[in-house]
Amino acid sequence: MQIPPSIISGQNGFQAAQSDLTQATIDVAGVSQSTSGTTVSNTGATTVEALVDANLAVTQAQASAEVIQTSSDMIGSLIDITV
Repeated sequence: MQIPPSIISGQNGFQAAQSDLTQATIDVAGVSQSTSGTTVSNTGATTVEALVDANLAVTQAQASAEVIQTSSDMIGSLIDITV
């Protein structure tokens, strides 16, 4: 099993958060879908769930940004070390 570099993990987490946030904002906006001539829209309960999902996506993006920053700092520290 190969472990990816931390900066790649941070980027993947950030992209996943961005995708989740996009879906949550679509859900919050209550985009209607046409199915067999009927219109289906979000109810109050699903709107609350979508807002919670949006909040989780923001938290995931913040955590991923911290992973990227820490990885960058660590690489900078390794470069600064003289032998």
